Amino acid sequence: MPLYVRREASKLWRKICAEVSVEISLLAENWKYLLGGLIFQYIHGLAARGVHYLHRPGPILQDIGFLLIPELGREKGHFSEAVFTCMFCSFALWTFHPFIYQNKKIYTVLIWCRVLAYLVASQVLRIVTFYSTQLPGPNYHCREGSELATLPPPRSVLEVVLINFPRGILYGCGDLIFSSHMIFTLVFVNTYQKHGTKRFIKQFAWLLAVVQSLLIIASRKHYTVDIVVAWYTVNLVVFCIDRKLPEMPDRSATHSPSLPLITKDKESKSRGEQYNLLNGVIVS
Repeated sequence: MPLYVRREASKLWRKICAEVSVEISLLAENWKYLLGGLIFQYIHGLAARGVHYLHRPGPILQDIGFLLIPELGREKGHFSEAVFTCMFCSFALWTFHPFIYQNKKIYTVLIWCRVLAYLVASQVLRIVTFYSTQLPGPNYHCREGSELATLPPPRSVLEVVLINFPRGILYGCGDLIFSSHMIFTLVFVNTYQKHGTKRFIKQFAWLLAVVQSLLIIASRKHYTVDIVVAWYTVNLVVFCIDRKLPEMPDRSATHSPSLPLITKDKESKSRGEQYNLLNGVIVS
């Protein structure tokens, strides 16, 4: 048994090293896209913090979702956050499965480049939307009488730049149309729908997206319109970006190269050898 464990551990280590080599090559070519996408996540947070200064609490608007879905209450508002956290962590772990599993369909670097493209496009539309019209927030800390519903003018530039993290993110108001949680959820579900391999997981992911939508409304974190707009906007964004950008390489095909055909010719031989190593092909 110890010999078997050592042998399997050695195989796993070689597999991880080979995959790291491939992903580093892709990272060297695509780091600008990843960095730009990550920087925009901060810009999106900064914009959400900025609109909080413009928020003015008022009576909660009439909402059909609020009429049909019972209110969870302040104590159970974390249910939607728990579902979102599970989906986020599960998706993140899935994107790194090529480092361990023999059967793989995606490249980790390329899948995150595409995910960030979806997120950035959706978040640009979101920023334009919630700055166009500020609605009175339905969340408990955004209602009339709450000290967090309005923010005094910032005392320094540093206060704005730091966005009072993490409190400023958790207790923001005014950034309603459309839901940021649903942007991430639908981007993750759409990505797995196209690049995942397990049918039952795809079906379960869509079910979780519906449950997440209902929980957000029940928690009164968003109006129903925020959820509805997110469903058709994010799906259309994903569709348009996939039409515009080239297809992602499919590693599950036996004839697929180890890396997309965007690399230099002088590197093709060494990367072909990496592909053989990753896929267990022995060339005599």
